[in-house]
Amino acid sequence: MPHTYECPLRWADMDLLGHVNNVTYLDYVAEAREALLAGHPAATASVVRHRVEFVKPLVFHRRPVLVDTWLSSTSTDEVELSHEVYDAPVDDESERTVYVRATTVLAHRLTEDEAAILEPTRAPGHEWRPVPGEIRPARDEYSLTVRRSDLDPEGTARPGVFFEYVQEARIRYIMNLHTRGEKWTQHVIARTDLDYFAPLAYRRQPYSVHSWVAHLGSRSFTVESEVRDGEQVLARASVVMVTFDLETQGTAEMAAEQRARLEQELAPAS
Repeated sequence: MPHTYECPLRWADMDLLGHVNNVTYLDYVAEAREALLAGHPAATASVVRHRVEFVKPLVFHRRPVLVDTWLSSTSTDEVELSHEVYDAPVDDESERTVYVRATTVLAHRLTEDEAAILEPTRAPGHEWRPVPGEIRPARDEYSLTVRRSDLDPEGTARPGVFFEYVQEARIRYIMNLHTRGEKWTQHVIARTDLDYFAPLAYRRQPYSVHSWVAHLGSRSFTVESEVRDGEQVLARASVVMVTFDLETQGTAEMAAEQRARLEQELAPAS
């Protein structure tokens, strides 16, 4: 049976559309993990992978949102936790409203005490389809300045802020692709996969985020990003963007000008 954490919402969690910002969900998941494993090393163990699927926008409300966490797999050096962020059914006939499904992989071996806590929650994890895309030469480079508030107690960047890093780089990249006057369809994030390879420490000298369009579908496109220190890749993200109609709150056809510009990004560099 999963562990359920009641996570309060803050107004500062919202984005420009009035939804919980996608990067904030990792704070909710981290809070839920720490509530489950408080006082144990796994509560603050190093994260090596996040998988996040954005199912439905979460609009601000006064009651806490719920986060279920359970153990989905273990190995000699990794622990996989699965999560679901949702609102409970409002009555006996309705179903829970799921906003996010996520997986956190920790570089950690469970202690006996941690196993005693987590084993009763063990259940199958989420099934993740591969994200379409490929590693290609970067088409954009963003200069990343680390803030003190980004850091964990060990002085390295928290996993959640990597979502902010690649988001800042992606937004600026896409903004530079869009020419004033062109009609582009609104797009939202459907999926983010982020793998962490090495710590990112605080320093005055900027790091860099390299981004490129890795795949183009009928109503979606994938942007890949790498957070780098020189030639060393510290983290890699794959982000699936879906074209979206704000009025119907559903997927929409991609504007022709938008598709043409993204196709140019997929073309081999001349």
